[in-house]
Amino acid sequence: MVSPQRDLLAALPTSAAGARIGYARVSTKGQLLDRQIAALEAAGCTRIFADKKSGRTAEREELWAALDYLRPGDTLVVSALDRLSRSIQDLIAIVSGLRKREIGFQSLHEALDTTTPGGRLVFHVFAALAEFIRELIVQGTYEGIEAARARGERIGRPPAMTPEQIRHARDLLTRPDNTVTSIAKLLGVSRTTLYKYVPELKAGRASLVAGPEDQVHPTPRS
Repeated sequence: MVSPQRDLLAALPTSAAGARIGYARVSTKGQLLDRQIAALEAAGCTRIFADKKSGRTAEREELWAALDYLRPGDTLVVSALDRLSRSIQDLIAIVSGLRKREIGFQSLHEALDTTTPGGRLVFHVFAALAEFIRELIVQGTYEGIEAARARGERIGRPPAMTPEQIRHARDLLTRPDNTVTSIAKLLGVSRTTLYKYVPELKAGRASLVAGPEDQVHPTPRS
């Protein structure tokens, strides 16, 4: 399987008949698309798709329409990289997908063009940097967890019941008038949680009156 980084470095077949398709985006309805559209038209785009939505949302209908409209030999053009995506991972994924379809990508502001060797090299660096950052985050998270364990800190979700709640539950369960359901509601937990943290309850409430240490356990077979 060819990695996204190697795919970004691969030469793109040129096509004189390929169309230049523009994509513009603004984050809010109050912002205007005029400047982006003018820049895309000046760059020779024969058709322009435009969204008025945040770059973080997946509901970018016009972007998906543009990607569907593109054909091998075409070039997707944006006025700036942040118009296509706010995430470098998302950006790399989109450009890699275009490369696999033999479609070029150009960003006017950054003067990047994946149909040229220099543009492909820049995106290769972007992809390598994104992978490096991801590995640093994973490594840092692992080291942080190990350091917390060394300090005796609990890792993961906090317990559903505190030791004080468990003692309170045992005390309440020794009183016949208190039902398991009412005690669970009083402590703000489910019946299942109560049975989990007071395991001797499964043997019957009488065992709680005597206490776990007074229970008679069967002698194991020799």
